Amino acid sequence: MLQSRQVDVAVIGSGPAGHVAAIQMIKLGFSCVLIGPAHGGTDGRTTALLGSSVPYLEGLGLWDAIKSEGQALRTMRLIDDTGRLFKAPTTEFDSSEIGLEAFGYNIDNNRLVACLHSALGGLEMSRLIEDQQFASSVALGGDRVHIDMADGTEWNARLVIAADGRKSIVREAAGIEMRKWSYPQAALVVNLHHASTAHNNISTEFHTKTGPFTLVPYRDGFTSSLVCVVTADDAERLKAMEPAALALELERRAHSIYGAFEVISTPQIFPLSGVMAKEFHGPRAALIAESAHAFPPIGAQGLNLTLRDISTLADVIREDGINDPGSEEVLVAYDRMRRGDIWSRTAGVHMLNMSLISSLPFGQGARTAGLALANMVPTLRKFMMKAGLDAPGRIGWTSAAMKKHQPKL
Repeated sequence: MLQSRQVDVAVIGSGPAGHVAAIQMIKLGFSCVLIGPAHGGTDGRTTALLGSSVPYLEGLGLWDAIKSEGQALRTMRLIDDTGRLFKAPTTEFDSSEIGLEAFGYNIDNNRLVACLHSALGGLEMSRLIEDQQFASSVALGGDRVHIDMADGTEWNARLVIAADGRKSIVREAAGIEMRKWSYPQAALVVNLHHASTAHNNISTEFHTKTGPFTLVPYRDGFTSSLVCVVTADDAERLKAMEPAALALELERRAHSIYGAFEVISTPQIFPLSGVMAKEFHGPRAALIAESAHAFPPIGAQGLNLTLRDISTLADVIREDGINDPGSEEVLVAYDRMRRGDIWSRTAGVHMLNMSLISSLPFGQGARTAGLALANMVPTLRKFMMKAGLDAPGRIGWTSAAMKKHQPKL
């Protein structure tokens, strides 16, 4: 006989987004199942947690553990390495200019998931269940969501939160179409040790003709994570190099700003593309993270945008959905409130990327002029820093909230 279990909320997807969503729902007082296999610990990428992500995670009781595993990002340095006629000036954005000790922290994705998973143990276990297998199908509609599991069991929930990525079975069940696009680029991701020179909590982004080459503080003062955006062929060529040869090539591309490199992780390649759902909700379903939106790893926006998905959904549920978190009223309001942030952030990342790889002078000139003005006009520079940290409607809120919740470094 089919085993059917009941919860208030089901979260499908056991990555960082799914973990935070489950924790948030438990904090709201709901029973919750987190569906998805245990994390494999093989993700070589890192995540920069910026802006309102810090006080939000602190409010959930998660920030101290995450902060202890990460590296502070105090300065963002942009260097024009395109070799083009109109060269943008080197620009540094210092967090102290907007009253912050740091813009945020960069953390290894494997350690981030470990921190979040550990936090599950501190929750009221009678209201949280982990089902570490894949969901096989989802049926939406009526007053319940029906989720069939790989082992033949079933979950029923009043709300399902889709954190199950670009191939989301929840989004497919809702019949929501996706806008999809791709870029002629791929990101080579690898972690580096540079024994001779400390990064001093500076994130350095070289703007090149093929995309950003970004070094971000990693596990200590002498390690950095690298996202090197190049053509797909060049990414494969770099990945095939012996570690010592790759280290020399990456040092050359970094103009030896940190001296000699040592490769300390296996290089990984991620083709650059973007997707956006035409709607962010379906019947009794809320789409978050890559089930709703995804774009290239430029500007450290991905998980920060996702955390705003979750916090917005929580705000709407507190206001109108405590009695029924999956009601149409809640989900329509969530969809409406997320559109501006998601659209503007996606467009911003797209335009920055295209300004680097396009041969058209207009985009190159706009980027150059923008950075030149940022160097000359402190008010504009501060606005750009705040805009990079949060949603357009929350820019004025960022500084006050971050000052209030800023951890001591």
